[in-house]
Amino acid sequence: MFGRKSGHDIDIALLVPLFLCSLLVQTLVPLVRIGTSYRAIELDLPVVWIGAIAGSFSLLPVLFAIPFGKLMDRGHDSRAAFVGAVLLLAGSLSLWLWPDSRWHLLGANVVLGIGHLLCMASHQVITVRCAGPRSRESVFGLYMMALAVGQGLGPFMMGLAAGNARVAPTDTLFYLGVLVALAGIAASLALRRAPPKPPRDESVPRLGVLEIFRLPGLAAIVFASVMTVTTFDLLIVYMPLLGAERHIDASDIGWLLMTRAVASMASRLAYVSLFRLVGRVPLTIMTMLLASFGLVLLALPVSMPVLYFASVAIGYGLGISSTLAFSGIVEIAPANVRATALSLRLTGNRIGQVALPFSASLLAAFTGVGGVFFVIAAALVAACIGVQKTWPKNAA
Repeated sequence: MFGRKSGHDIDIALLVPLFLCSLLVQTLVPLVRIGTSYRAIELDLPVVWIGAIAGSFSLLPVLFAIPFGKLMDRGHDSRAAFVGAVLLLAGSLSLWLWPDSRWHLLGANVVLGIGHLLCMASHQVITVRCAGPRSRESVFGLYMMALAVGQGLGPFMMGLAAGNARVAPTDTLFYLGVLVALAGIAASLALRRAPPKPPRDESVPRLGVLEIFRLPGLAAIVFASVMTVTTFDLLIVYMPLLGAERHIDASDIGWLLMTRAVASMASRLAYVSLFRLVGRVPLTIMTMLLASFGLVLLALPVSMPVLYFASVAIGYGLGISSTLAFSGIVEIAPANVRATALSLRLTGNRIGQVALPFSASLLAAFTGVGGVFFVIAAALVAACIGVQKTWPKNAA
């Protein structure tokens, strides 16, 4: 097959541009969302408004994720990746040109959220196209590595731009976001289209959305995915607020977020070896509990060295558990509805990203930011229990 290298079943010609697209998307999103949080601080917005703006990133994607998934199942993944990249540019331009109103922040985050959803949905499906069954876990690890590299680059660029300032220069962050979005559009043009699908075999049943969701173990692994992804999201939104509350410089917040991302990269380098050594369910439980422990440390009034240790624990734990949640859905779902099943994951992620930031903002108004991290830690523990109890015994 074109692009595949002899000796394994990985499509290098597709994997390389996918890696680059994923890296750029994940570099862009932390940059502009951290910038949005700091701009909200500059505008002196109430913490409830900050939660609403954070939730707006995921509000409309909740409605679109499953239709987008069905579109991917029909072979339109590369086109969706390009449209998503264009929307990310539109949202970034809006933040750069009109950043001085809460309503502009809200609207730009809606556009960014739809663009991000299209990119994530299409990239996930293209990842499955990049390898056969023998190398699939390795490609999943590489894909998640690209996400981790991007999630580290965004905060790193923010830390450089902030210097010793207490509040990061938001105009610079939004300008950098525009440049990264332009690079993302260029990279998306290199994604090869899916080959034509063979005629549908009428003897193979095509499951509806509710039937997919009822597959043994799927609901629990979707919930685990929701919590891992939402935890990443809430860290981006609430770490700047934690810094403001505890008088931590913006550059230090950037380094803490970058440390978390570097730990995620390290975990994904070890992912395949740990997966083979420990097994899916025990590894999922161990890594989610590790992330929970790190979140509890963040919630406490601890020193900077302990905050860095907490960032490492969160990054390493979530780096592996989020990869396991992604590959677990691919493992459970039949091939002909795999993109729809992955879109259920994205739908759950987006519901979590809408509900939890807003709920967390209400909680933070009474308990401070630390209370938010306590609640997330408890939810991760609940997700561990769900996976342990419901994962099908005959699955990998």
